[in-house]
Amino acid sequence: MAAPARQPSFDILGTLNQPWTAQLALDLLPENNGPKIEVVRGSVVVTPHAGFDHQDIELELCYRLKQAARAVGLWTYHEVNIVSGDDLFIPDIVVLRRSGGGKKKMPIAEAVLLGEIVSGGNRRKDLIDRPREYAAVGVPFFLRVEFRSRVPGLVLHQLVDGEYQPVVVAAAGGSFAMTEPFEFSVDPAALLAAEA
Repeated sequence: MAAPARQPSFDILGTLNQPWTAQLALDLLPENNGPKIEVVRGSVVVTPHAGFDHQDIELELCYRLKQAARAVGLWTYHEVNIVSGDDLFIPDIVVLRRSGGGKKKMPIAEAVLLGEIVSGGNRRKDLIDRPREYAAVGVPFFLRVEFRSRVPGLVLHQLVDGEYQPVVVAAAGGSFAMTEPFEFSVDPAALLAAEA
């Protein structure tokens, strides 16, 4: 008689005696609306959600990108499971070649653009580590969102000879206008709601 299936639980985090993989995390950990749980080089990385400005920018930017991407047959999501080998990433912004409808994860090979909103506590990850990892597996575009003193700015990078090169840059009050991988324009100031 087969053993009953193990229910996903966070209790496994302290007891697993092997390197973590994306598939182990997806199989053994419960889905949640709490902290992001990623797997990088065999280790589980748990981070709380960033502040309200980060979330505000993320939702507004994804909403606007989604409309532009759909016009050319691409699919936009925020904070979804992207698998690269044994690693599990949850980028802030994801633009895919095909729909993720009905799926729990997508391979990174389906990503056309991945984006990160730079957070104070994760600056190294957002500025150095993630772009390097995404470039190494050939994701064509990387979008970085910065906001200091509540002033947002956008930088679109394109993969050239294995490294990301900035191709479009704009700060609040300017015009961010990209033509690839699809046409999209916005004043970065519009991404962060003004206080009442």
